[in-house]
Amino acid sequence: MDNIRDSLFTNQLPIIIAHRGASGYRPEHTLAAYQLAIDLGADYIEPDLVITKDGVLIARHENEISETTDIINHPEFAHLKTTKIIDGELKTGWFTEDFTLAELKTLTAKERIPQIRPQNATYNELFTIPTLQEIIALVQNQRLENGRVIGIYPETKHPTYFKLIDLPLEAPLLTALHEINIPVFIQSFEVSNLQELAKKTDLPLVQLINDSGKPYDFVTNNNPHTYRDLVSQSGLKEISNYAQAIGVNKNLIIPRDITGKLQPPTSLVNHAHSENLQVHAWTFRNENCFLPRDFQDHPQKEYQLFFDLGIDGVFSDFTDTAVTVISNCL
Repeated sequence: MDNIRDSLFTNQLPIIIAHRGASGYRPEHTLAAYQLAIDLGADYIEPDLVITKDGVLIARHENEISETTDIINHPEFAHLKTTKIIDGELKTGWFTEDFTLAELKTLTAKERIPQIRPQNATYNELFTIPTLQEIIALVQNQRLENGRVIGIYPETKHPTYFKLIDLPLEAPLLTALHEINIPVFIQSFEVSNLQELAKKTDLPLVQLINDSGKPYDFVTNNNPHTYRDLVSQSGLKEISNYAQAIGVNKNLIIPRDITGKLQPPTSLVNHAHSENLQVHAWTFRNENCFLPRDFQDHPQKEYQLFFDLGIDGVFSDFTDTAVTVISNCL
């Protein structure tokens, strides 16, 4: 595993992380989305991980699944609809931790943002919810078939919440990852679970950082610091004690004004590199509603701007666009 870890930091070009798979073209977090991302040239595929009632890690954007599955069409599960507080937010719907894997496998995935990606909705009800083991098997099979080394970049979703209901994510995740020999990054928006993982694994860890708010474990621990504090020089130095990279909202690298126009870049990339932290930026999407005003209809120019600043990786919904820009750098 040490060889894999060392090799992650010798890339001459930024890595392409397929954000939830090729989610610009297929419903996110499906084997079809991951497969397409691999076919398009992704270096890593990125599953968000939640857990089932019987302790199986599965890929969903959230543990509440009404937006990403056809659960509404399953009257046999109507009695499981409920309201919970997840990371301080009141949510009503159906939650993965209330279902066994066998029950969840009777559901199918659907496009999460059909108003923006109506073409993806044509694939609704075709794909089931994948387990982490199925994702690992896909990656390993692709390596055997075409000789390409493809990594996985899992995110632990709501780790404090799942730990409090006695369904911690970390133990089954490490068990699965320590049994394979492919490149891996483990990411989280929380801090304490990454610090705990650092004591249990040599796999590279990534501190996710948003441009507002604070890690939920900071909320529960009454820690006054915010995500903005994490990207200060002292914050980055602390992160370097337990993580090897930061995964940051790209607005922290190049802010936008209230009209959506790009502002001068910050010094975050240089400061992170001075602490030996890689910088992976999220999320790059092709649709104009996500692009800055400066690059409407030209998503390639956004990638190039960020690559010119020296970032080490991008989370992208459109792997092929990222690959095209990377290829032009060769």
